[in-house]
Amino acid sequence: MASRRMTIMGTRHVISAGHYLAAHAGFQILEAGGNAIDAGVAAGIAIGVLQTDKVNFGGVAPQIIYTARNKKVHCIDGLGVWPKAVTPDYFMKKHGGKIPPGVERCVVPAAPDAWITALEHFGTMSFGEVAAAAIRFARDGFPMYPLMSKFIKKNRAVYERWPASRKVFLPKGRPPEVGEVFVQADLGRTLQYLADEEKKVARRKGRKAGLKAGRDAFYMGDIARAVTKFIEKEGGLMRYEDFAGFKVNFEPTVRTRFEGIELHACGPWSQGPVLPMALNMLKGYDLKAMGHNSADYIHVVTEALKLAFSDRHHHFGDPKFIKVPIAGLMSDKYAAWRRSLISAEKAWAGMPPAGDPKTFSEVANRWMPEPQSADAPGPGDTSYVCVIDKDGNAFSCTPSDGSDKTPIIPGAGILCSGRGTQSWADPTHPCSVAPGKRPRLTPNPALAFRNGRVYMPLGTPGGDVQPQAMLQVFLNINVFGMAPQDAIEAPRFANYSYPGSFEPHPYFPGRLYLESRIDDAVGDELESRGHKVYWWDESTWLAGAVCAIVADHKNGVLHGGADPRRPAYVLGW
Repeated sequence: MASRRMTIMGTRHVISAGHYLAAHAGFQILEAGGNAIDAGVAAGIAIGVLQTDKVNFGGVAPQIIYTARNKKVHCIDGLGVWPKAVTPDYFMKKHGGKIPPGVERCVVPAAPDAWITALEHFGTMSFGEVAAAAIRFARDGFPMYPLMSKFIKKNRAVYERWPASRKVFLPKGRPPEVGEVFVQADLGRTLQYLADEEKKVARRKGRKAGLKAGRDAFYMGDIARAVTKFIEKEGGLMRYEDFAGFKVNFEPTVRTRFEGIELHACGPWSQGPVLPMALNMLKGYDLKAMGHNSADYIHVVTEALKLAFSDRHHHFGDPKFIKVPIAGLMSDKYAAWRRSLISAEKAWAGMPPAGDPKTFSEVANRWMPEPQSADAPGPGDTSYVCVIDKDGNAFSCTPSDGSDKTPIIPGAGILCSGRGTQSWADPTHPCSVAPGKRPRLTPNPALAFRNGRVYMPLGTPGGDVQPQAMLQVFLNINVFGMAPQDAIEAPRFANYSYPGSFEPHPYFPGRLYLESRIDDAVGDELESRGHKVYWWDESTWLAGAVCAIVADHKNGVLHGGADPRRPAYVLGW
């Protein structure tokens, strides 16, 4: 099928973002002389207003950044930590091993610090300048769009549970209809407060001192007090000291090479390594000869992903707390052994055993939830933004944190990151709860290089679907030669044959979803190999919403794509 949009091309700068107004906000920054980091932060903050059903300013914002002047890759985790008062057995004792919705699952909001840290180290503009569009979208409102309206309607009972959430998301006592102007006045005031505090100090002490003042206004000022006071009142564990002592981390990326491309992903504090680990296994196949979205192709890609997800489940977690054998997991020798476990004729019925990268032996699966049979897998929240500027700087970020599991803080207009949903209550699990520990994050931006130059940032929303959608788009471009927009719009598939990242970590052994543009005969053949095939619509937001930019250095042209499965858009000049 022909793509619905054309690939957007530019010779100076290109931005692709999960919402069209966010893309415009970042594009304005580029046109005003800002660099890729300024523009990416502007778009990211705007996404926390425009897609506040799925992304929040008080959420997470993992970033991979490339600075052309010194040719360095930087990764900011943008991920909060559990409060000091939590204990490893807290949820076992109090909630029978469940991590319930509400303030008890809150970790420290990391996105504000991540945005300001990126600006401080790599940007050129002030917080007030890059947040101006987001402030306007919050204060004056923006037109409600179909996907967000539908999401609020579906989750109306959740929003009604908390008064401040009800005030924001049911402003007239009902979910906003498409085309109505949606205002978030408290959020607008919070963003403006940070900009005002920054400006006061910047006038006297300069840009970096101003940025610090804006950050301190959030983590040490009135906002921190308002958030933690509310959480304490609601029975949560977060306290002012947790905010005041927090700082985001600079983390190493993990990387692999695939057909002359060097791909960087986030580390095992996230699910980031799943993508390069799957690529490592797929190096051993002639994927192009199999044919795009043939039964052979979908089978081997799915089986490679299953193996990577089993290692995610067994090994990944916060490296500050557990030892993750990431070098072994990323090695070509380990990938070759894992590849040998893939049968061309028969699918793994459930999640395969994890592997030991030292001994090349199987590790029995542990911490396995009861398989789900009837329910549909839940969608993941999140959004994405990527930018390449005229100087070759690049920005790749997956901001997140949905609004349907934790309450909006009264008066502040933000939530306190509910990313604790991606931890495990079992103290023996690698992703267990502990004071100061990070949950294992699903958002995982990526950034690829070719011949030592920025080649392709890419990412997507979608929870556990993220590395699967990213892998398919990456292969569509680099194996099948598709233009970015065509690669993004091509029909996709995703499997759920592993414990999900989100509480209660549902497990659907063997389940494989196909968008219905894939041939019925392919689905039949996959079923004959043991896959439990389910069909999505022709094109669904559940399959992710990839944004990507591909740099053609030979011709000096940037090619951008954005996924019409959600309100993503791309702009270039």
